[in-house]
Amino acid sequence: MTYWTLVLIIQLLCAVLLVASLLQLPGNWGIVVVLAIWAATSGFQRGPGWTIVLVCAGIALLGEILEAVSGAAAVGRRQASRRAMLLSVILSLIGGLLCSLLIPIPVVGGLIGAIGGAAGGAFAGAWLGEAWVGSPSQRRNEIGRAAVKGRLAGMAARMLAGVLIFLTQLMSFLQASPQ
Repeated sequence: MTYWTLVLIIQLLCAVLLVASLLQLPGNWGIVVVLAIWAATSGFQRGPGWTIVLVCAGIALLGEILEAVSGAAAVGRRQASRRAMLLSVILSLIGGLLCSLLIPIPVVGGLIGAIGGAAGGAFAGAWLGEAWVGSPSQRRNEIGRAAVKGRLAGMAARMLAGVLIFLTQLMSFLQASPQ
């Protein structure tokens, strides 16, 4: 198999993993694993080496941190209770994973379900957490909306990290000069 055939196969796999990231699956980390396998088996003669793998792993980690922090930060700015923050994160993850499986339209249904489920779970968790501590209804709704905004911002940050990883690895393959 030629170098460019392998590169094409890897790019298709990385594109699928990027879409998987949208569905709340660890697609960014999947791309890093694919690159690590390439670096380990290619002998560093062409394409990405360990430096690119480490750069992409750092971007993936940054994306995960931004995703985790943004939801909690959004409700924290509203002085939400710890229960609201914790329940928002937990129900957002559960909602995103479960709802990604519920809409039977290939890829698009999973994407809609993942985003809607994560946002709905964030709202429900924050609302329930504030109800648990006895906050008034208006405050619960305010905290819930902040949780949704934070969760969506976090998902966008993680997706941006995925796009950066994809472009970084693509450029590393295109800059390689096959022998």
